[in-house]
Amino acid sequence: MSTPHDNRVSLFSTLAVKGALDFTILPRYERDSGARAESTFDPTNVLLDKIESGARPDVMIGVSSSFDRLVTAGIIDGPSRKSIARTGVGLAVSPETPTPDISSPEALASTLKQARSVAYSRTGASGVYFAELLLALGISHEVNSRATIVEKGFTALAVVDGRADLAIQQLSELRFVPEVQIVGPLPESIQHYTEFSAALGTHAVGDRNATALITALTTDYARTAYADAGLEVP
Repeated sequence: MSTPHDNRVSLFSTLAVKGALDFTILPRYERDSGARAESTFDPTNVLLDKIESGARPDVMIGVSSSFDRLVTAGIIDGPSRKSIARTGVGLAVSPETPTPDISSPEALASTLKQARSVAYSRTGASGVYFAELLLALGISHEVNSRATIVEKGFTALAVVDGRADLAIQQLSELRFVPEVQIVGPLPESIQHYTEFSAALGTHAVGDRNATALITALTTDYARTAYADAGLEVP
């Protein structure tokens, strides 16, 4: 938490909104408030592990469902929580690759089976869902036997450096790597949407700079930045 002599605000944030924050929201927040955001970007599950180990961010942005236990534990302030955006899961390939067919669950399964390697994140919300989807499609062993598992970070980088043919991740995270071609979202019948919220740490309630950051995350310019980054806004 900041003090009158310390204008730093600690922010834990999911990777899904990194583009919107880095390029638009945080620079404007810092200009308007005079405060400085010290940001940690990781999948929500990794952020939760850091909190479990004792970290206490002034502001957190994460998967909405993850906040309940933090509120119950007295770590996150429930009344300050705001829903800010959501995103679905998509697929990306190299720009030189012919656009694969992902128009139906069957077409997606065929595309995944034909790939030399599929990259997805072990800890991210999209990767957790994708692992379950592979089981539901009956192709888990076939795909995972040659998958490129990314512990955390942007899976599309594995397409850029040649480790994988396909990358699966939330659409806003795929868009953070402009060197790849986004084929599109998963078919609607098997799509998975993740909602993100922002909230204050309980220790930061009443802190002017932390409260101003929550406000900045819900402004009209923030909503535009989320949309530009491939997120849907409520």
